[in-house]
Amino acid sequence: MMIEHYFDAPFSPDKRLQQQIQERLVEAILAGGVSAHEPLPSTRSMAERIKVSRNTVSLVYERLAEDGYLKPVSRRGYFVDERYVREQLSIRVDDHAHNALGGQRRAVDFARRMKVRLCDQPNITKPANWHEFEYPFVYGQIRPDRISINRWRDAVRVAGTAEHAPFWMSDLVDNDDPMLVEQIIRRTLPQRGFRAGPENILVTIGAQNALYLIASLLSDKGTRVGVEEPGYVDARNIFLARGCTLAPQPVDANGMRVTEALAGTDLVYVTPGHHSPTNVTMGLQRRLALLEAADRHDFLVIEDDYEHELNFVGAARPALKSFDQSGRVIHVGSLSKPVFPGLRLGFIAAAEPLLRELRALRRLMCRHVSALDQRAMAIFLADGHYDAHIRRQRESLAAKWKCMLREIGRQLPECDVTMTTGGSALWLSLPRGVDARQVAERAAQRGVLVEPGDVHYASSNAPLNRLRLGFAAIAQEKIAPGLQALGEVMRDVQG
Repeated sequence: MMIEHYFDAPFSPDKRLQQQIQERLVEAILAGGVSAHEPLPSTRSMAERIKVSRNTVSLVYERLAEDGYLKPVSRRGYFVDERYVREQLSIRVDDHAHNALGGQRRAVDFARRMKVRLCDQPNITKPANWHEFEYPFVYGQIRPDRISINRWRDAVRVAGTAEHAPFWMSDLVDNDDPMLVEQIIRRTLPQRGFRAGPENILVTIGAQNALYLIASLLSDKGTRVGVEEPGYVDARNIFLARGCTLAPQPVDANGMRVTEALAGTDLVYVTPGHHSPTNVTMGLQRRLALLEAADRHDFLVIEDDYEHELNFVGAARPALKSFDQSGRVIHVGSLSKPVFPGLRLGFIAAAEPLLRELRALRRLMCRHVSALDQRAMAIFLADGHYDAHIRRQRESLAAKWKCMLREIGRQLPECDVTMTTGGSALWLSLPRGVDARQVAERAAQRGVLVEPGDVHYASSNAPLNRLRLGFAAIAQEKIAPGLQALGEVMRDVQG
């Protein structure tokens, strides 16, 4: 029997032993490494061969029998269920079927058929192995919070119990988990300074999906969209993919400027809480001026309120939506970005007539967000784990933020940093004439990962000496030596 071959490699300490044994046995069964006419080794014999406890092997055999891979035979042991396994194997098209297709066919010219070329859009690029860099000043990634990982695992486990399973087992069609909607209304919105009813809330696959839904419903060729300059690249690309005309609006230390240039726009996209990419916060007077302009010029405002929770100086500002009296503000929030960016959970808060159409559009796109993830997040919120995570994160990032500002002043005195009141990144202006892309390329060779800032500009004459330095993913003790190495690279480039 060839089954031992599948256990030659040592077990990984990072995965449950029972899971690894089951995976290898399934692989052996499907690959024909286990005879259907002979029983598997006894639990005692198998345990001795792979040096694990007999109880562990017994549990795996029982689980495989429940799943249909094995069948227990009285007094003989466990056998492969040949009929079931045959059903699981992939069906292979034989050579005769391939030959019947004839000679070589003409290749499809997909480029000619595409109505839009999204791969040609400028995008933020981040290496998949960013965590392997010694000094990852990368934005949008986080260091693992073991407490929150354990609490999330508990929330998923509770969501899978008999009490909660009926709420996520069925197709929700175009509805959302009522428990999650209630938690958003009770826990999340009050912290942003406004209230809403269930009819005003739509759960989305992250804030990015929310922006795409809104753009799909409210824009097309000829729609004029005001965007921040510099601004969030993916939002800009979404509007361009819809055929919109962009009206870039300059940003200063107080956020996007509100001028008469907004006249004639149909939509205005802003990130007032922490501007992307500079992280400055829009002041109160400018927020009120933007809403007054929206009424006067009859445009809608899309408020992307990411990192609302990460304010280190004073209290967090109320969302733009909190000042909205006419329903012109469409509020987009993320539930997963501050906790686990890969989870992809967000929401839209907007006027009920618009929400109805957004819900109908979402039904065509994906019906609804994973109901299990929604219920787990609802439990995570209800049990207070989300707020506890934010408190830990805010404390950790505030310390890093202070360290970043201090060390930039010490290690990079030639550079100008844009002052902020929070967030998880800083916007850095290198000395005039220094190419940030060249600095980033050379810095990566020394284990320092930074992001050039020119991609955030819509105009062709974007400044080439900007860097965005994220600090959520880097250990605090790595900040000083990382910035020292960055400074040495910059001076080498500067000559």
